Amino acid sequence: MSQKDFWNERYSREEFIYGIAPNEYLKEKLQEIKPGKILFPAEGEGRNVVYAAKMGWKPEAFDQSEAGKEKAISLAEENQTDISYTISDAENIEYPNNTFDALALIYAHFKGDRRREFHQKLAAFLKPGGFLIIEGFSKFQEEYQKKYPRSGGPRNPEMLYDLEELKKDFENFEIKESTLTTITLNEGDYHKGQASVVRIFAVKK
Repeated sequence: MSQKDFWNERYSREEFIYGIAPNEYLKEKLQEIKPGKILFPAEGEGRNVVYAAKMGWKPEAFDQSEAGKEKAISLAEENQTDISYTISDAENIEYPNNTFDALALIYAHFKGDRRREFHQKLAAFLKPGGFLIIEGFSKFQEEYQKKYPRSGGPRNPEMLYDLEELKKDFENFEIKESTLTTITLNEGDYHKGQASVVRIFAVKK
């Protein structure tokens, strides 16, 4: 099954599998910075892009799943907000460079051999002085998946993040915050339980 088919099947369920509330780290960081134009790669069902819209941001999202987009548009309508959502993967997405004021990579995991390439491509869309917000599963999540099977994350260990490697992907950024931590996730049925995550908050030079 292709990645696209996998996500279409997962998002085609009636419930929002990661819930409708925004990611807590994203929520915290967006409250610290002035709203502008923000990009959400691999946004899925729209919980984060809709929250950003409600906070006064001009949000743009992309994902390869049509089912994800349908749910995101529905969620935006329920919240009386407007979002822009493109069907694409990271390889084919295109925006003009230096377009966005913020880039939010919330559980956006890319294959190990393309990870750095995609991260640098996405970083180029961000304006100098723009903000980078990342929360993703760490390499240690493999162990947490055994203890907490619903805590989430890719089953391919190559797609899990090493914090130092991740920081190197964004070497032209001033890192304001970078942590490896254990949190208790409660985001729908598929992010539930203790998990090992990496978080980065940075500014593009």
